[in-house]
Amino acid sequence: MCGCFSVRNRLREIVGASTNWRDHQQALADRLSLSNQLAGSQDELPVRRMKDSYIEAHLPLGTDPTLREKYLNYLKGVRFGRILEDLDSLAVLICYSHTHNKTLQRSPLSIVTALVDKIDMRKQIIHPDCDIKFTGHVTWVGKTSIEAKMHMSQYHGGAYTPVLDATFVMVARDPENKRAAFVNPLKPEGIEEEKLFHQGEINKTRRIELTTASLLKVAPTAEERKIVHSLFLNTLDSKTVSFRSRVLPPNSVWMEDAKVKGLEICHPQERNIFNRIFGGFLMRKAYELGWANACVYGGCRPNLVAVDDILFRKPVEIGSLLLLSSQVCYTEGKYIQVRVHTEVLDPLTRQHNTTNVFHFTFVTDKDVPNIVPQSYGESMLYLDGKRHFNQTLESQ
Repeated sequence: MCGCFSVRNRLREIVGASTNWRDHQQALADRLSLSNQLAGSQDELPVRRMKDSYIEAHLPLGTDPTLREKYLNYLKGVRFGRILEDLDSLAVLICYSHTHNKTLQRSPLSIVTALVDKIDMRKQIIHPDCDIKFTGHVTWVGKTSIEAKMHMSQYHGGAYTPVLDATFVMVARDPENKRAAFVNPLKPEGIEEEKLFHQGEINKTRRIELTTASLLKVAPTAEERKIVHSLFLNTLDSKTVSFRSRVLPPNSVWMEDAKVKGLEICHPQERNIFNRIFGGFLMRKAYELGWANACVYGGCRPNLVAVDDILFRKPVEIGSLLLLSSQVCYTEGKYIQVRVHTEVLDPLTRQHNTTNVFHFTFVTDKDVPNIVPQSYGESMLYLDGKRHFNQTLESQ
């Protein structure tokens, strides 16, 4: 059991990182000597159980006013972006607990976030003055990847009640964070653990299928093509009967007019234990930008329903110029689907490299305007948003 505020300190101890910027760089350089401690195959590593990685962490918002101030938003609620940071740190610690070797002073593994598979909200209100509890453990492993499931609950009304469920996928790499490294196999015990492990296999298959069916790789389905054509016909000017003349339907917004952008200069303060920008920080910034966009679009304060399919494509280096672009890409009734794209800009070469894509589903207390694409590219964003929205509804 540990407090969320001590999770990062524990991770620094496991890896051998320092809180001091200068010492931190030297400590990471010293990790190069740990490469000879890596396993040559997964068979060399002892089998682990799910309970070996179980962690319970507490966030004492009810008893620590100083900590509460850090999590408080201007609406007197909890900043969900901070919760995303805590979940990311906890997922890493859970995976290190799974791979822990008592004979080694420091872990030779670099465990980093590969994907946030899903975060489902079970409660929309998070109280700022009530204690929060996180629990989680490893539920599935491949040869070099690990799935960790976490649950968050809050003490209110005399008992802890569920707030959210989260599934993260982490990958293990060598001390330099350059090549894949093997992790301990996992042996489920009992029917419930067998179900969790089997669900991990299903999740892996689903992710492969979604990647294969990506609109960046294959054409839309026949039904999706009908949707795009219907949207197009609905915007034609009946007076001119021209393909080029487009009219915005009533109670609608052009997709081009539903963007909010931001810029972050990535300072050392936001670094992780491997000297790159902390994934939780990226999630927090993306969520806050996405929330702001949904708020402006809907004309009211939205609530988060789900986060899904956050893919960490490339690490973000310290000193990077990080461009964030949020786009309302699909709406239905009271729901708003927002996609946030982040990329690193090299100011010298002016090259852009995508680092992350985030998908957020929000709900408001009133129906929102329909989002309408104009170009083919925007139509693909619309279909992709619709796919993510439907996945969210199916999991609720």
